[in-house]
Amino acid sequence: MPSEVPLPVPPDRLGANLARVREQIAQAAAKGGRAPESVTLVAVTKYVGLEEVRALLKLGVKDLGENRIQPARPKIAALREELAAAGARWRLIGHLQTNKARWALEDFATVDAVDSVHLLEALAKEARKLSRSRVPCLAEVNVSGEEQKYGLKAGELQAFLGRAAEFPECEIAGLMAMAPLSENPEATSRPVFRALRELRDRANAQNWYPRPLTELSMGMTQDFAIAVEEGATLVRVGTALYV
Repeated sequence: MPSEVPLPVPPDRLGANLARVREQIAQAAAKGGRAPESVTLVAVTKYVGLEEVRALLKLGVKDLGENRIQPARPKIAALREELAAAGARWRLIGHLQTNKARWALEDFATVDAVDSVHLLEALAKEARKLSRSRVPCLAEVNVSGEEQKYGLKAGELQAFLGRAAEFPECEIAGLMAMAPLSENPEATSRPVFRALRELRDRANAQNWYPRPLTELSMGMTQDFAIAVEEGATLVRVGTALYV
Protein backbone atom coordinates (compact mmCIF):
# COMPACT_ATOMS: atom_id res chain seq x y z
CA MET A 1 0.00 0.00 0.00
CA PRO A 2 1.33 3.44 -0.87
CA SER A 3 1.35 5.14 2.54
CA GLU A 4 1.12 4.53 6.26
CA VAL A 5 -2.01 6.67 6.63
CA PRO A 6 -4.90 4.47 7.85
CA LEU A 7 -7.19 3.79 4.92
CA PRO A 8 -10.86 2.76 5.17
CA VAL A 9 -11.36 -0.81 3.98
CA PRO A 10 -14.98 -1.93 3.49
CA PRO A 11 -15.80 -4.89 5.75
CA ASP A 12 -17.05 -7.00 2.85
CA ARG A 13 -13.77 -6.54 1.00
CA LEU A 14 -11.81 -7.36 4.12
CA GLY A 15 -13.87 -10.50 4.70
CA ALA A 16 -13.46 -11.67 1.10
CA ASN A 17 -9.73 -11.01 1.12
CA LEU A 18 -9.28 -12.82 4.42
CA ALA A 19 -11.18 -15.84 3.11
CA ARG A 20 -8.98 -15.87 0.01
CA VAL A 21 -5.77 -15.70 2.06
CA ARG A 22 -6.96 -18.48 4.36
CA GLU A 23 -7.79 -20.65 1.36
CA GLN A 24 -4.35 -20.08 -0.14
CA ILE A 25 -2.77 -21.03 3.19
CA ALA A 26 -4.89 -24.19 3.34
CA GLN A 27 -3.92 -25.21 -0.20
CA ALA A 28 -0.23 -24.59 0.42
CA ALA A 29 -0.34 -26.50 3.71
CA ALA A 30 -2.01 -29.44 1.97
CA LYS A 31 0.86 -29.57 -0.52
CA GLY A 32 3.21 -30.07 2.39
CA GLY A 33 1.01 -32.65 4.06
CA ARG A 34 0.05 -30.34 6.90
CA ALA A 35 -3.26 -29.17 8.33
CA PRO A 36 -4.23 -25.53 7.74
CA GLU A 37 -4.39 -25.11 11.52
CA SER A 38 -0.62 -25.63 11.67
CA VAL A 39 -0.15 -22.18 10.11
CA THR A 40 -0.97 -18.97 11.98
CA LEU A 41 -1.94 -15.90 9.98
CA VAL A 42 -0.44 -12.73 11.44
CA ALA A 43 -2.50 -9.84 10.09
CA VAL A 44 -0.18 -6.87 9.65
CA THR A 45 -2.12 -3.77 10.66
CA LYS A 46 0.34 -0.90 10.33
CA TYR A 47 -1.50 0.63 7.36
CA VAL A 48 -5.03 0.45 8.77
CA GLY A 49 -7.00 1.96 11.61
CA LEU A 50 -9.20 0.85 14.48
CA GLU A 51 -12.23 -0.21 12.47
CA GLU A 52 -10.24 -2.56 10.26
CA VAL A 53 -8.69 -4.18 13.31
CA ARG A 54 -12.12 -4.54 14.89
CA ALA A 55 -13.36 -6.20 11.69
CA LEU A 56 -10.42 -8.61 11.75
CA LEU A 57 -11.22 -9.54 15.34
CA LYS A 58 -14.85 -10.24 14.40
CA LEU A 59 -13.60 -12.45 11.57
CA GLY A 60 -11.63 -14.55 14.01
CA VAL A 61 -8.09 -13.25 13.51
CA LYS A 62 -6.13 -13.83 16.73
CA ASP A 63 -2.64 -12.59 15.85
CA LEU A 64 -2.01 -8.97 14.85
CA GLY A 65 1.38 -7.66 13.82
CA GLU A 66 2.87 -4.19 14.03
CA ASN A 67 6.32 -3.19 12.81
CA ARG A 68 7.01 -0.07 14.84
CA ILE A 69 6.21 0.59 18.46
CA GLN A 70 5.54 4.32 18.63
CA PRO A 71 2.94 4.56 15.81
CA ALA A 72 1.24 1.43 17.14
CA ARG A 73 0.89 2.47 20.78
CA PRO A 74 -2.28 4.61 20.43
CA LYS A 75 -3.96 1.85 18.42
CA ILE A 76 -2.98 -0.78 20.95
CA ALA A 77 -4.21 1.35 23.87
CA ALA A 78 -7.54 2.02 22.18
CA LEU A 79 -8.16 -1.66 21.46
CA ARG A 80 -6.73 -3.22 24.62
CA GLU A 81 -10.04 -4.40 26.09
CA GLU A 82 -11.42 -5.56 22.75
CA LEU A 83 -8.34 -7.65 22.03
CA ALA A 84 -8.51 -9.23 25.46
CA ALA A 85 -12.18 -10.06 24.98
CA ALA A 86 -11.42 -11.65 21.61
CA GLY A 87 -8.48 -13.67 22.95
CA ALA A 88 -6.20 -11.97 20.43
CA ARG A 89 -2.68 -10.62 20.80
CA TRP A 90 -0.22 -8.18 19.31
CA ARG A 91 3.07 -9.40 17.88
CA LEU A 92 5.99 -7.02 17.37
CA ILE A 93 7.29 -8.09 13.97
CA GLY A 94 9.72 -5.24 13.22
CA HIS A 95 13.16 -4.23 14.44
CA LEU A 96 13.27 -3.29 18.12
CA GLN A 97 15.72 -0.80 19.62
CA THR A 98 16.93 -1.73 23.09
CA ASN A 99 15.74 1.58 24.57
CA LYS A 100 12.17 0.62 23.66
CA ALA A 101 12.28 -2.82 25.27
CA ARG A 102 9.96 -1.79 28.10
CA TRP A 103 7.35 -0.39 25.70
CA ALA A 104 7.51 -3.61 23.71
CA LEU A 105 6.82 -5.72 26.79
CA GLU A 106 4.00 -3.44 27.93
CA ASP A 107 2.14 -3.65 24.64
CA PHE A 108 3.11 -6.84 22.81
CA ALA A 109 2.66 -10.50 23.65
CA THR A 110 5.61 -11.62 21.53
CA VAL A 111 8.78 -10.10 20.11
CA ASP A 112 9.31 -11.70 16.73
CA ALA A 113 12.53 -10.07 15.53
CA VAL A 114 15.24 -10.49 18.16
CA ASP A 115 18.59 -10.07 16.44
CA SER A 116 21.21 -9.61 19.17
CA VAL A 117 22.22 -10.75 22.62
CA HIS A 118 22.20 -7.08 23.65
CA LEU A 119 18.48 -6.90 22.85
CA LEU A 120 17.84 -10.12 24.77
CA GLU A 121 19.57 -8.62 27.79
CA ALA A 122 17.39 -5.52 27.61
CA LEU A 123 14.20 -7.57 27.24
CA ALA A 124 15.12 -9.86 30.12
CA LYS A 125 15.91 -6.89 32.37
CA GLU A 126 12.59 -5.18 31.64
CA ALA A 127 10.68 -8.46 31.92
CA ARG A 128 11.95 -8.87 35.46
CA LYS A 129 10.86 -5.33 36.32
CA LEU A 130 7.39 -6.01 34.90
CA SER A 131 7.18 -9.46 36.51
CA ARG A 132 6.78 -11.12 33.11
CA SER A 133 8.16 -14.58 33.66
CA ARG A 134 8.14 -15.61 30.00
CA VAL A 135 8.37 -13.54 26.82
CA PRO A 136 8.00 -15.61 23.64
CA CYS A 137 10.56 -14.45 21.08
CA LEU A 138 11.78 -15.38 17.62
CA ALA A 139 15.38 -15.07 16.49
CA GLU A 140 15.61 -13.05 13.27
CA VAL A 141 18.08 -14.49 10.77
CA ASN A 142 19.27 -12.58 7.70
CA VAL A 143 19.34 -15.68 5.50
CA SER A 144 19.53 -13.72 2.24
CA GLY A 145 22.59 -11.77 3.40
CA GLU A 146 21.20 -8.40 2.31
CA GLU A 147 23.19 -5.59 3.89
CA GLN A 148 20.13 -3.42 4.51
CA LYS A 149 18.32 -6.11 6.48
CA TYR A 150 18.50 -6.71 10.20
CA GLY A 151 19.12 -10.16 11.57
CA LEU A 152 21.75 -12.61 12.69
CA LYS A 153 23.98 -14.23 10.11
CA ALA A 154 23.22 -17.93 9.78
CA GLY A 155 26.67 -18.72 11.14
CA GLU A 156 25.96 -16.69 14.28
CA LEU A 157 22.80 -18.53 15.30
CA GLN A 158 24.41 -21.33 17.31
CA ALA A 159 26.35 -18.93 19.52
CA PHE A 160 23.30 -16.67 19.85
CA LEU A 161 21.09 -19.53 21.00
CA GLY A 162 23.72 -20.62 23.49
CA ARG A 163 23.67 -17.17 25.04
CA ALA A 164 19.88 -16.95 24.79
CA ALA A 165 19.62 -19.94 27.10
CA GLU A 166 21.06 -17.71 29.84
CA PHE A 167 17.94 -15.52 29.79
CA PRO A 168 15.00 -17.62 31.02
CA GLU A 169 12.66 -14.63 30.78
CA CYS A 170 12.99 -14.72 26.97
CA GLU A 171 12.02 -18.01 25.39
CA ILE A 172 13.18 -18.44 21.80
CA ALA A 173 10.29 -20.25 20.13
CA GLY A 174 11.73 -20.35 16.62
CA LEU A 175 13.21 -18.36 13.76
CA MET A 176 12.06 -15.47 11.58
CA ALA A 177 13.32 -14.24 8.20
CA MET A 178 12.42 -11.92 5.36
CA ALA A 179 12.99 -12.81 1.73
CA PRO A 180 14.10 -10.19 -0.82
CA LEU A 181 11.37 -8.23 -2.55
CA SER A 182 11.12 -9.62 -6.05
CA GLU A 183 8.82 -9.97 -9.03
CA ASN A 184 9.77 -13.64 -9.07
CA PRO A 185 9.36 -14.92 -5.49
CA GLU A 186 9.54 -18.53 -6.65
CA ALA A 187 13.16 -17.93 -7.57
CA THR A 188 14.15 -15.58 -4.76
CA SER A 189 11.95 -16.44 -1.77
CA ARG A 190 11.83 -20.23 -1.84
CA PRO A 191 15.59 -20.69 -1.33
CA VAL A 192 15.49 -18.32 1.65
CA PHE A 193 12.57 -20.12 3.25
CA ARG A 194 14.09 -23.52 2.66
CA ALA A 195 17.39 -22.38 4.13
CA LEU A 196 15.65 -21.07 7.26
CA ARG A 197 13.78 -24.34 7.74
CA GLU A 198 16.96 -26.35 7.31
CA LEU A 199 18.76 -24.06 9.77
CA ARG A 200 15.98 -24.55 12.32
CA ASP A 201 16.09 -28.30 11.82
CA ARG A 202 19.87 -28.37 12.26
CA ALA A 203 19.62 -26.31 15.43
CA ASN A 204 17.12 -28.80 16.83
CA ALA A 205 19.07 -31.87 15.75
CA GLN A 206 22.24 -30.52 17.34
CA ASN A 207 20.56 -29.14 20.48
CA TRP A 208 21.70 -25.56 20.05
CA TYR A 209 18.93 -24.47 22.42
CA PRO A 210 17.50 -26.24 25.50
CA ARG A 211 14.02 -26.52 23.94
CA PRO A 212 12.96 -27.39 20.39
CA LEU A 213 12.51 -24.45 18.05
CA THR A 214 9.02 -25.01 16.67
CA GLU A 215 8.12 -21.75 14.91
CA LEU A 216 9.12 -20.48 11.47
CA SER A 217 7.87 -16.96 10.73
CA MET A 218 8.39 -16.34 7.03
CA GLY A 219 6.38 -15.15 4.08
CA MET A 220 4.44 -11.98 3.35
CA THR A 221 1.85 -10.95 0.78
CA GLN A 222 4.12 -11.64 -2.19
CA ASP A 223 5.21 -15.11 -1.13
CA PHE A 224 3.29 -16.47 1.86
CA ALA A 225 2.00 -19.52 -0.04
CA ILE A 226 5.58 -20.48 -0.96
CA ALA A 227 6.57 -20.00 2.68
CA VAL A 228 3.82 -22.35 3.85
CA GLU A 229 4.92 -24.96 1.31
CA GLU A 230 8.42 -24.70 2.81
CA GLY A 231 7.22 -25.13 6.40
CA ALA A 232 6.16 -21.72 7.71
CA THR A 233 4.13 -21.83 10.91
CA LEU A 234 3.54 -18.05 10.88
CA VAL A 235 2.93 -15.85 7.84
CA ARG A 236 2.83 -12.05 8.03
CA VAL A 237 0.22 -10.72 5.61
CA GLY A 238 -0.91 -7.13 5.21
CA THR A 239 -1.58 -5.79 1.72
CA ALA A 240 -3.42 -8.90 0.51
CA LEU A 241 -6.00 -8.36 3.26
CA TYR A 242 -6.80 -4.76 2.42
CA VAL A 243 -6.43 -4.13 -1.30
